[in-house]
Amino acid sequence: MIGVQELRKGVTCELDGSLYRVLSYDHYKPGRGGAIIRTKLRNLRTGATINKNFNSGDRVQDVRLDHETVQYLYSEGDLHHFMNVETYEQPALSAEVLGDVVNYLKEGVTVELELYEGEPVSVEVPITVDLQVVEAPPGFAGDTATGATKDVVTETGLRVTVPLFINEGDVVRIDTRTGEYLTRA
Repeated sequence: MIGVQELRKGVTCELDGSLYRVLSYDHYKPGRGGAIIRTKLRNLRTGATINKNFNSGDRVQDVRLDHETVQYLYSEGDLHHFMNVETYEQPALSAEVLGDVVNYLKEGVTVELELYEGEPVSVEVPITVDLQVVEAPPGFAGDTATGATKDVVTETGLRVTVPLFINEGDVVRIDTRTGEYLTRA
């Protein structure tokens, strides 16, 4: 058990028999009374997000997850298939459980699979990924005083705002924590 004041973004805990990952955390202290901890939690089994407030001093069950290195193979409908690089087992996760991670998965990429009591619950992707641009409108500079941008679509379907000089076929580096363009790869 850990105190709710120890919750931070990325921490996994158990509430009411379900596994949750903390997406955001805010410590709020009103003028009177005790502090309130406001959290946004994602259910690791269903992918649903909830907002939950805790009173200062509340406790939650801390959860430790096992990690395995897996390689992304392919998607089939709603399921995304991975292969353990050591045992060659092939677990599959649904798009709801993966959430936004689906936008950064392409064939052959190596990621960390998180397991709870042998059950795969989520995937941890690298901090940056390189994706090819498949759809990019032409960029016209015009009269701009600051850096102009445009929206492009990558090979995984992710929409990203990039500078005007990025064209169709270019490979761009994306930050998986924010979903923003970093540089041309």
